[in-house]
Amino acid sequence: MTELAGEDARTETDAASDLQEVWPVLSTEERLEGLRTFPPGEAEDFLLSLPARDQAELILAMRPPERRFWMRLLPLDDAADVIQAAPEEEREGLLGLLDDSARKELAALLAYAEDEAGGLMNPHYARLRPEMSVDEAITYLRRQARERLETIYYVYVLDPEQRLLGVVTFRELFSAPPSKTVRDIMHTDVVVAHEEMDQEALSRLFQEHNFLAIPVIDDERHVKGIVTVDDIVDVVQEEATEDIQKFGGMEALDAPYLDIAFGTMVRKRAGWLSALFIGEMLTATAMGHFEAEIARAVILALFVPLIISSGGNSGSQASTLVVRALALGELKLRDWWRVVRRELAAGLALGSILATIGFARILTWQALFHPYGEHYILVALTVATSLIGVVTWGTLAGSMLPLLLRRLGFDPASASAPFVATLVDVSGIVIYFTMASLILGGTLL
Repeated sequence: MTELAGEDARTETDAASDLQEVWPVLSTEERLEGLRTFPPGEAEDFLLSLPARDQAELILAMRPPERRFWMRLLPLDDAADVIQAAPEEEREGLLGLLDDSARKELAALLAYAEDEAGGLMNPHYARLRPEMSVDEAITYLRRQARERLETIYYVYVLDPEQRLLGVVTFRELFSAPPSKTVRDIMHTDVVVAHEEMDQEALSRLFQEHNFLAIPVIDDERHVKGIVTVDDIVDVVQEEATEDIQKFGGMEALDAPYLDIAFGTMVRKRAGWLSALFIGEMLTATAMGHFEAEIARAVILALFVPLIISSGGNSGSQASTLVVRALALGELKLRDWWRVVRRELAAGLALGSILATIGFARILTWQALFHPYGEHYILVALTVATSLIGVVTWGTLAGSMLPLLLRRLGFDPASASAPFVATLVDVSGIVIYFTMASLILGGTLL
């Protein structure tokens, strides 16, 4: 019998894995049909593992009785996410499927922005009074566990006005002497999140403390609910996706790639692409400014792509490092001077490495093919010094731009790699031809 039960469990797991694998290519009807093939418990686990957008799509495709069943089965924070992910005209209908008490609680959750702690929390959590004995507390928790509690790993101790006094773990309750009170064993230094805390700051709080849940409080320390680590995993993935898309030089899509409307995708990409194109026009303007120098020494034009791409690449590297450090809380705005010193040294070191390679390359090609004429040493020096200048400038610009955007209240991820590269391209042309005028003046120029 045990072997048969094990085989059944494996079969269900395999079925869920198979459905998850083909999920992106299935239509809504096919997805719903696949969900209905699972036993009730397995179907519930599978639905809860889906993104809120997919949950909303499936529930809206169900028959009314089925739709009511699933909406009432969802934890309240998940139900809030489903309603927010549904089309606006369907939200009132989904809210009406819940009973009065759940509808009231859900309306309170929906009053928060979805990227705030209040919008992520579940109002159902385990709670105790400080004067309870350990035995009374365990009995009371058994009764609460029959409700749909999010977790009972942590039990929060509240006063009669629902203000937070402390926290105790389930394990500590079971191991404590029955005669002790909850006040005797609770911890009063509780890590909390304010109801208006941004989800990025909240995710850092989870990362710092490795908790499974964190209580959400208001200004008077009334406990409004709890946010659990599984909610934060979704937040981290969402924030990382948004930052990566912005760093590619576009607006965040706010939906899976295959689900977003074609017109919306084009609009979100066209704005930044047009801005970058206009920025690159300045590169052509800069080239035109040095047209006379190029005409007198055509050889200089050969190295323009080499110079500006090196500056853009170094700037993109620095920008990526600083944006990620800001996201992880490793850097603060007050650290800007430390960043400047570090990136200035890094830019000089990296520029010197590339300058050495560029200098060696010109000397090697001159020895083999003689393409650079009698002043090849001066050409090599021009390229080498320009590389040091452009890479150093690119590194500084790439590292400072995210900090400047943060200071102005914008998302540092907007300092995308293409944006930094475009900025450095223009200045790279100016640095290159300025060096050329200084070094090659009186010879090629």
